[in-house]
Formats: sequence, structure tokens, C-alpha cells
Amino acid sequence: MKEKFFKTTREYIVLIATSLLAVFFVRTFVAQPFVVNGSSMEPTFHTNEYLIVDQLSYELGEPQRGDVVIFRYPLSPSRFFIKRVIGLPGETVRITGTKVEVKKVGEKDFITLDEPFVEFKKESKLEMILKNDEYFVMGDNRSVSLDSRSWGPLNKSFIVGKAFVRLFPPSKIDFLPGSY
Repeated sequence: MKEKFFKTTREYIVLIATSLLAVFFVRTFVAQPFVVNGSSMEPTFHTNEYLIVDQLSYELGEPQRGDVVIFRYPLSPSRFFIKRVIGLPGETVRITGTKVEVKKVGEKDFITLDEPFVEFKKESKLEMILKNDEYFVMGDNRSVSLDSRSWGPLNKSFIVGKAFVRLFPPSKIDFLPGSY
């Protein structure tokens, strides 16, 4: 009887240890939860929406224009922000009034970004050339967003991942939320 008890106990311990190891691995290297806080991404994301962040994609590829990324705030790396990628490494970003333009690497002319997700705009004036490891990010609610217009370009090393799944509220569950 004791032998069966010890065998069963050992199996449970191995199962629990394996489960904890799997959760640790997934949480550390693959995906992690993120709760939206603030209005800088409205109307796309609202406070208390629960997201799963894909941490693996940017290990295998690069962020693309329009991706919604979660990153460590460069001026206080213990804080996490959520914004949309506007400018890519090597590009020039120009904002005049509420018009956002980008000059791609090797191109001569600027293109005006079509941003149907932006409802609240703020007039700005800025031109910035991004280095090879820098991204220009902005919130969808431009009137209140603290973003690259305020603190400069975002170095890739601060990017945690991209919004992969919105799980809460249940009425808004979707994959790649914020994609257009």
C-alpha cells in the first residue's frame, strides 16, 4: 500500500513540476498577458481589455507598419505601453498638422498613411529619420497619446511583442486585434 502511495505521489509531483515548467517557458518566451490601461489607443483598445502578447514573432521577424506592439517605456522600463508602429528602421517620418507621412528607405517621395483607426487627432509638426534599430510608434488616440512624438523613436530592444489575442471583454474576443 505504501509503495502505491509513493508511486502516485511521485507521479503527481512530476506532473505538477512539468506543468509549472511548461507555463514558465510559455510565459517567458512565447506569450504573456497584458491589460490595457489608459485611453491612448482608443477607439481600438480600452482600459481593462485583456490581451495575450505574442513574444515569439519578433524573434523570427521584424515589426511591420500597423502592428500593435507592447513595449517597455524607454524612459521607465518597468512600465509597459501599447502603441501602433508607424515608421520602420531607416525611414523618415514627417507629421504636419494631422497628416502622417513616411518616406521609405530608398524612396524619393513621402507617402501619406491611411489611418482609418485614428478618430482623435492632434496637430503636430515633426520630421524624424529613424536609425537601423528604431521604430516610430503612436497611439490611435493622438490627442492624448504619449508616444514617439514626445520621447523619440523606440529602440527594438524595448519591444516585448505584438497584440495577438484579445480575450476580454468576451464581446470583443479576436485574433490580431487592431489589425487593418
